[in-house]
Amino acid sequence: MKRHVFLLVTLFTMSTVAAQQQPIISPKDSVPSVIERITGKENKGFSAHMNLQLYTSCAASFTENELDEVAFKLNRFKLEIIGNINRKFSYHFRQSFNKYSNPFALDNLSSSVEYAYLTYHLSDRFSITAGKQFLMLGGYEYYVNPIKVREFSEFNNYVNCFLAGVSATWNVTPTQELNFQIVNNRNGGDADTYLHGLPTDVEATKVPLISTINWNSYYLDKAIQLRYAASWGQQAKGRNIMYLTAGNVYEKGPWIAYMDFMYSRQGIDNKGIISALPRMDLEDPQTAQHTEYFTTIANVDYRFHPNWNAYLKGIYESGKIYKANGIFEKGTYRRTWCGQVCVEYYPMRNSELLIFLHYQYKRNKLLKPARNLDAIDPNTQRISLGLVYSIPVF
Repeated sequence: MKRHVFLLVTLFTMSTVAAQQQPIISPKDSVPSVIERITGKENKGFSAHMNLQLYTSCAASFTENELDEVAFKLNRFKLEIIGNINRKFSYHFRQSFNKYSNPFALDNLSSSVEYAYLTYHLSDRFSITAGKQFLMLGGYEYYVNPIKVREFSEFNNYVNCFLAGVSATWNVTPTQELNFQIVNNRNGGDADTYLHGLPTDVEATKVPLISTINWNSYYLDKAIQLRYAASWGQQAKGRNIMYLTAGNVYEKGPWIAYMDFMYSRQGIDNKGIISALPRMDLEDPQTAQHTEYFTTIANVDYRFHPNWNAYLKGIYESGKIYKANGIFEKGTYRRTWCGQVCVEYYPMRNSELLIFLHYQYKRNKLLKPARNLDAIDPNTQRISLGLVYSIPVF
């Protein structure tokens, strides 16, 4: 009897090991895709394009003209996959390897995943997108691929721009586009979103959404581009957020020039810039409420040689409290001026490889309400020598 049991166990173990070694799908198998199973037809419209986006530099950072450090950094490293499932469906996935990987509570997705969406093209003029996508604010610096920006404005650097939701696009004419969007206004909980969490006297919202209407238009054979948007959402009960953003772009020949105007008004300081100013020893620090931020960006690019490009960029930003709360009195807290100059060398024509030398000077001015909180915000400089390359994989 024992011998029979031993033989049965041996046979079962051998079959289990063989099953574990066998691949789920053999390369010799012809397994139809999900779309092919649904339609019953061979999918001839499928395409996939993958690229790696690398931005690395050696930077010397200064505070009030005193050297802080010289270090190599991998500023941005991203994986992007774009393609079509068929003539009606397209997809876009992008992941950054410079962000946290733990999933957030609200959208249940890592912040390292920037794009993860599907688009259904109802026709040449209408489409619907669902998944994690960018908040459709206006402005050129905000819209352009981050790999093309050496240093962002504070406004765009602190805005929570990759959010889960749905959007619809209507191409009214070949040169006029309207977008309608509803997404979460944050990725995680209130503790993840606000510097010191939700203020104690504020009740959490049950509808943490933000809606946007975005208008993009082109004129003079697309030499002039306008990117305007308005957004509104609820951060908490009785606390709302609003964005009014506008980008004005001229792009023709070797020239690219743009001027962006970015304004936000929020019941709770989701950027955290003013909330971080107090240097007093507080037992219970609070997130600032009733904040406003305004930014103006002016930039001129000139491709003076097929292998050379240069640009000048100026940024003005301000932050204020429009209604007193807690330790934060009403008034303007800080003004910031930032100047940037950059020279870029393209060693290979028709390639996304470039080597750059970039300089940034940032001057911060604290006004009386900020000084009353013992705030410190020194001037800074940075010199960077780096490399940017979008590597086409397939």
